[in-house]
Amino acid sequence: MTIEKMTVLDRYIAVRKRTEDICEPLETEDYVVQPVADVSPPKWHIGHTTWFFETFILKNFYNGYQEFNPDYNYVFNSYYETVGARVIRTDRGNLSRPTVLDVKRYRKYVDEAMIKLIECGCSEDVEELLELGFNHEEQHQELLYTDIKYILGNNPLFPSYKKDASKTIKNTSVGGSIIIDEGIYEIGYNGNGFCFDNELGRHKVYLPQYQISKNLITNGEFIEFIEAGEYRDFTLWHAEGLDWVKNNNIQSPMYWHLVDGKWHHYTLEGLIPVDAEGILNHISFYEASAFAAWKGMRLPTEFEWEVAADKFEWGSRWEWTESAYLPYPGFKKAPGAIGEYNGKFMVNQKVLRGASEVTSPGHSRKTYRNFFHPHLRWQYTGIRLAQ
Repeated sequence: MTIEKMTVLDRYIAVRKRTEDICEPLETEDYVVQPVADVSPPKWHIGHTTWFFETFILKNFYNGYQEFNPDYNYVFNSYYETVGARVIRTDRGNLSRPTVLDVKRYRKYVDEAMIKLIECGCSEDVEELLELGFNHEEQHQELLYTDIKYILGNNPLFPSYKKDASKTIKNTSVGGSIIIDEGIYEIGYNGNGFCFDNELGRHKVYLPQYQISKNLITNGEFIEFIEAGEYRDFTLWHAEGLDWVKNNNIQSPMYWHLVDGKWHHYTLEGLIPVDAEGILNHISFYEASAFAAWKGMRLPTEFEWEVAADKFEWGSRWEWTESAYLPYPGFKKAPGAIGEYNGKFMVNQKVLRGASEVTSPGHSRKTYRNFFHPHLRWQYTGIRLAQ
């Protein structure tokens, strides 16, 4: 079905503005920092999301379009081998040029061209690419928040990103578990709206009866794990996880600091005391799995999570599952560069389900499959238990 022209234009403007709003509290120096390989400088995010629209839409569908700067294909290409060479990920923070001002000019230039193209009317092919572009930028909006938090949270002064930027998220339902009966269930996206290709291939799975917790694990529950010395109990950990703990001297969730005998953590508002009733976040898969073992339980599979998702509240934390990130039956990559979007990453990663407090509004659904390597925890990741 064709999307109305003004609806597309309004959506484009709103999505692009939200990225700028996220960056608005930053100082110029904040835009260029890359403390670790997994974190990209905010300047790179706003350039890359602009490059996406220029490369996949304007160059192919806007007659007479002139690139803002041909070198930007090398600078802002993320991982699309089809499109050409690129700056390696670890070097994104070494780019003092283009300047922040240059990248903002680039963004304005592309936005003006995109608005003209949309106002002239879009073909079905362009509309599909626009929808992908909107969702792609929304993914980067969440990454912007988490990368900004990492940049500022690793500054020894623990500067605030913005006052009232965070609030303590707490469970709202009474505790306990939900029992899901043994049966055959359908998994995967089924509808007329947008979804990513890794959600397609709706298929049936058999699940034995299981229980899944209504609530996510709280900070207070995890403090009990820490105080019981369970970071040192090898019986709870995967071998790789225990190596990760030892090699990186892991003793608590990311951003936690013991100050005068009390736990504090860095938030987007700065360093504050840990609220025991707040929902735990910034946890690796290794930590989530070890905690589950300590409780005599386990993490749910992504299929168990999806089947039960209508029966509990979700969306404040990305939730680790026990499932490896693999293709669904019949998965096919799209032709060309767009086919590199998800399929090439289906190895050595774990699936997360849900969303987080910094996920863009309307971006999440119960079939959404996020994925990260098991040691990563700079996203808003939490724990829900099953058995």
